[in-house]
Amino acid sequence: MAANGGGGKAFGQDEEKQRLLLDEHTEKHFTASEVVRDIIIGVSDGLTVPFALAAGLSGANASSALVLTAGLAEVAAGAISMGLGGYLAAKSEADHYQRELQREQDEIDTVPDVEAAEIADILSQYGLGPSEYGPVVSSLRRNPKAWLEFMMKFELGLERPDPRRALVSAGTIAASYVAGGLVPLLPYVFVPRADRAMAVSVAVTLAALLFFGFVKGRFTGDRPFLSALQTTVVGAVASAAAYGMARAVQSI
Repeated sequence: MAANGGGGKAFGQDEEKQRLLLDEHTEKHFTASEVVRDIIIGVSDGLTVPFALAAGLSGANASSALVLTAGLAEVAAGAISMGLGGYLAAKSEADHYQRELQREQDEIDTVPDVEAAEIADILSQYGLGPSEYGPVVSSLRRNPKAWLEFMMKFELGLERPDPRRALVSAGTIAASYVAGGLVPLLPYVFVPRADRAMAVSVAVTLAALLFFGFVKGRFTGDRPFLSALQTTVVGAVASAAAYGMARAVQSI
């Protein structure tokens, strides 16, 4: 009895030690949620597309009022389009998951031995031998729900999507697009001359792109300054191309 008590105490100490190690260890992985990714998509396009449109119209000598009107129309249309795209993408993902879930459940019901062999094959790829993965296979076969979730995740590489994901994605992308799209248009509200408004818009938008790129890099685990530079260059090239094209067409 004393030996068993000592063994239990040692096991408890090992377990406590493992918990302490996990508490002290901090892993630096990309943990940005799907909402953060949607914000990045919306703001990135919102800053770039209206900025290029405003620059192009300014290059065609349009008035600030015209640039603002066209820009706001584009922001509205872009937000609807981007939001709908996010909704359809998330809805398609959820539908695909449900189809594969039903197909996998049917296979477990009709050919359980084949599915159990697939579990063994998956675990063997991680270096486990028959004596090690055998109890795991038996345990999963006794728990159909866990068995199904295991096959979805490790055989098909699919995670169960949030049922609200489609609507949340649509709203987040659309709102982020509007927030980003208003930045390059605001100078045209306060500056009546389009050429001067464009100069202010360029300065404000490039600063916003730098800031956004830096924050994006922090969230995604990329180098923040490199991310800021890349994001700004993309926006600058897009607006310069639109402006140059407008000037070229006007000169014809």
